[in-house]
Amino acid sequence: MMMRTATSVVAGLALLWATAALGQDSGAGKRTFSSGYRFVEMTGEELFANVCQGCHMPDATGASGAGSYPSLAGNKNLEAGSYPVFLVINGRRGMPAFGDMMTDGQIAAVVNYLRTHFSNNYEDAVTTKDVQDARR
Repeated sequence: MMMRTATSVVAGLALLWATAALGQDSGAGKRTFSSGYRFVEMTGEELFANVCQGCHMPDATGASGAGSYPSLAGNKNLEAGSYPVFLVINGRRGMPAFGDMMTDGQIAAVVNYLRTHFSNNYEDAVTTKDVQDARR
């Protein structure tokens, strides 16, 4: 009986979380969903909303609990565009590598989105050439 109750509680919490996540507007007007190994989202906003915010939160302030997810809001580590490009391609610690799942254009788009939103005001844009060079 205790196991059934615990399972019901976990299932109920998962349903509540999923319902809240679907109803939450992160600023991305249209939701797209990837199928397979590659992401289909193309804009930095879509990529952040569908790939990054699950760990880094919709406002990019990060989280801690089951893991530690750093804040990307007002983050000085984003100043040099090559650093977030490297992290997105290769991953680090708990962050998975997304280099095989995103094109050069997608990586540039999400990095540029992060560097110009969430109290980050870095004006020099990362290019697809920068991403290509980082892959070598």
